[in-house]
Amino acid sequence: MEKTLEDTALLLIDIQNDYFPGGRFELDGADAAAAQARAALDFFRERGLPVIHVRHESPQPGAPFFLPGTPGAELHPRVMPQPGEAVVLKHFPNSFRQTDLQERLRALGVKHLVVAGMMTLMCVDATVRAAGDLGYPVTVLPDACAARSLEFNGQAVPAPQVHAAFLAALGMGYAQLVPTAAFLAQHGR
Repeated sequence: MEKTLEDTALLLIDIQNDYFPGGRFELDGADAAAAQARAALDFFRERGLPVIHVRHESPQPGAPFFLPGTPGAELHPRVMPQPGEAVVLKHFPNSFRQTDLQERLRALGVKHLVVAGMMTLMCVDATVRAAGDLGYPVTVLPDACAARSLEFNGQAVPAPQVHAAFLAALGMGYAQLVPTAAFLAQHGR
């Protein structure tokens, strides 16, 4: 049975070239995550629902990736915005910090966010927590997000475990976690 998506927007966070094979900061599973993000994007476009793309640039000297004016900082071709779709430029992990994202959401009448993007452990996490703190119910599409391995105190943490840990934490109080196919099925596809 189809559930309504009235007042809902898709927020695509930092699906940018530097995160893909050959980029400056490759993530584990970026291609697979982008394919799922594209499925969600197509679904929202077909229904005329709002889509907001977020793009990160790192203007700080010595930044390792997302350098302004480089191909790596551009949105990935798989999720390229169409005319009329908003693109929010940010410089911090939290997509709301020093951007007009909140104002755009208000202007669109958005009350619920569906989130896909990169990196699960940084910008997705920061944005979802901020959205929750601002009162937005959030649905995260876990298979439409990607992470990378980390190291802590001499211990390597593989990307799938990083991804799972951050999502599990978000699921405890900040977001509903729904795989992309299940989300699309719940809403009539």
